[in-house]
Amino acid sequence: MKTRFLIAALALLAGIPAMTIGVTSGVVAADKPVVIADATGTVGGIKVPSANHPITTDVPAEATHREITDDQKRVRNYADQPPLIPHAIRDYQIDLNINKCLTCHDRRNTAGSQAPMLSVTHFQDRDGQTLGTVAARRYFCTQCHVPQTDAQPIVPNSFQDFDSVLGHAQGGQK
Repeated sequence: MKTRFLIAALALLAGIPAMTIGVTSGVVAADKPVVIADATGTVGGIKVPSANHPITTDVPAEATHREITDDQKRVRNYADQPPLIPHAIRDYQIDLNINKCLTCHDRRNTAGSQAPMLSVTHFQDRDGQTLGTVAARRYFCTQCHVPQTDAQPIVPNSFQDFDSVLGHAQGGQK
């Protein structure tokens, strides 16, 4: 009995805001006329922004960074970073039916395209079982891989890849 009473009380409390909003805002009242601003730019005594207001002015978008499409691989910025895409992918179709990336990067196509083959990790399912085709969780390439751009880092980065660290260590022993 107490449970039914509690559920009924909660349902009533949940419905009160919806009833109040509909009554006070006039949203549900179809017989009320739509109010348009008068010549002074006021609606119901409230000043409406004019054409010179920041909300109503058009501001051009910031310039986007230029894609680097020279097919040169760049050094990674942090450990385990997915490789960047060194070529244009603007019109590449990647959906459930087709993946344009696989026309060059699939293991069966790399000999003709000279593109790097996908990592073996792309052929493993979530249980670590190796599959004959790209695993579903690795099928949408642009979830991890992004095109290279000329954008500058927002914060400083002191990451060094393993080879450069190893080279500094060997250089110090000479």
